[in-house]
Amino acid sequence: MARMHNKNKGIARSVIPYSRKSPIWSAQSNEYLVNLVCNLAKKGLVPSQIGVYLRDSEAIGQIKSLSGRNVLRILKINHLAPEIPEDLFFLIRRAGNIRKHLEKNKKDKDSRFRLILTESKIHRLARYYKKKGNLEEKWRYDRQTYKTISK
Repeated sequence: MARMHNKNKGIARSVIPYSRKSPIWSAQSNEYLVNLVCNLAKKGLVPSQIGVYLRDSEAIGQIKSLSGRNVLRILKINHLAPEIPEDLFFLIRRAGNIRKHLEKNKKDKDSRFRLILTESKIHRLARYYKKKGNLEEKWRYDRQTYKTISK
């Protein structure tokens, strides 16, 4: 299948291990992992950054195999989950950065085109998350959304 705004058709992807049980060498308890994830979220890390930290610093490949829940589920249970989904947040941030760039460089037509593509991705993702129930129905993206989210 082709990419969304590109003509490439890459098939490369990472694969999680088939074994769904926790590894023998891992000795962390479930409570320790939940506390660690909550502390990292309170410091301001998003779920993907928490997963990278656990993989690199704590030698935990898949938190779901140890605790039975993924990072976002743990954050939702402890009321620490982000208000809007992470991928949508970073797309909004990217659109805001492109918009800042366009204020300084008004003749940059390529950036204007990339802004249109980025905003179309935002609208598509927002429609998906509204249908799924992760965003409230009245949520709308506009130029001011970036300023409220970036604070």
